[in-house]
Amino acid sequence: MAITLTEAAAERVRTHLHSRGRGHGLRLAVKTTGCSGMAYVVDFADGVNTCDKVFTSRGIKVIVDDESIAYVDGTEIDFTTDGLSAAFRFNNPNVTDECGCGESFTVKSS
Repeated sequence: MAITLTEAAAERVRTHLHSRGRGHGLRLAVKTTGCSGMAYVVDFADGVNTCDKVFTSRGIKVIVDDESIAYVDGTEIDFTTDGLSAAFRFNNPNVTDECGCGESFTVKSS
């Protein structure tokens, strides 16, 4: 599978990479936290490690570490604005449940 970006998400990353003046792309990872178990970690990637998986979507590199790929493989990343709120949104086919606040999720067990 792959990690993909909507046009809105790609444009948001492209704009921020340009304003930063550096970066290889968007880094996506997961960490254990919250009431449902896992949460997304999104940051700019200033490098690519040997154990990273690199996907290119709409001209933007999305970099995922080996440990996170099992939890996010197949995810589409969107960027939405709602009034004063703006955030990345994740359409992750591996998610089986999310907490009420939307900060954490549970994935299918292997």
